[in-house]
Amino acid sequence: MNINLDKSRIKIIKIEDKNYPEKLKNIYNPPKVLYVLGNEKILNETTIAIVGSRDCTKYGAQNAYKFAYEISKRNIGVISGFARGIDAYAHKGALLEKGKTIAVLGCGLDIIYPSENFELYKKIVQVGGAIITEYPLGTKPEKYHFPERNRIISGLAEKILVIEAKERSGALITVNYALEQGKDVYAIPGNITNINSIGTNEIIKEGAFLVTNIQDIVW
Repeated sequence: MNINLDKSRIKIIKIEDKNYPEKLKNIYNPPKVLYVLGNEKILNETTIAIVGSRDCTKYGAQNAYKFAYEISKRNIGVISGFARGIDAYAHKGALLEKGKTIAVLGCGLDIIYPSENFELYKKIVQVGGAIITEYPLGTKPEKYHFPERNRIISGLAEKILVIEAKERSGALITVNYALEQGKDVYAIPGNITNINSIGTNEIIKEGAFLVTNIQDIVW
């Protein structure tokens, strides 16, 4: 879905600018430019990323919503990728507390993808959150953009929480970026018979911190 944006509302932050997020300068291949709609100040505040499956289960959706809400209550921002499923529930959970959330897009700011997140797009900006991308206006949501944008999600976050991920999942690409960036990775265990839990249970076995309550990730 394309929308008409007042271009004067879009902030363009270059890597040499003073307000460019310091956290992103330290990652491999930082974006040279960020296009920002909303509150750019939160890009330099403490955030936790919540990532996971697009076709999540009810269990995953409930946990994404609940943990995002609890994180926001502690005045910590929630960052995710604006996809359907876990990402969308994480943004919505943060907004329940009127918390600040950052959505990182794999397309231009004038394209809402998926289109079902139209109201979510508006609300994120209205309550003081931010929608950001490294892609200029008019850039379509190409498949290869989404793995690329995941380095920004992990780069801006202090910690990464994985809620449901298949064996080969975009969320696990974010995990790999996070590990390269020296970030702590957390995961909520899932049903061992569910395909959506293969990835999360595997990264726990490999050393991700197991999370069963908010105190496990925020203290």
